[in-house]
Amino acid sequence: MLRVGENGAGKTEIMYTANMSYAQIQKYLGFLLSHGFINKVKLGNPSASYQVTEKGGELLRNIDGIVEVLEFRNGNGNNGHGA
Repeated sequence: MLRVGENGAGKTEIMYTANMSYAQIQKYLGFLLSHGFINKVKLGNPSASYQVTEKGGELLRNIDGIVEVLEFRNGNGNNGHGA
């Protein structure tokens, strides 16, 4: 969901790209907004876009690092060399 908003995205685009229901989007957008991971950018009435903040970008980088470690531990990040 955060990945979709890296370059700014509307609610509908996020909903379809993340394959989430409207209720799920509402819940998670509220969480991400309240914790400062995304900002709501007004484009007009009622149109709005959501943009990942610096804090949200840091969260994405941390998640990427964790995924990389987990993949390495599972033998998927070893370039074909045995563990």
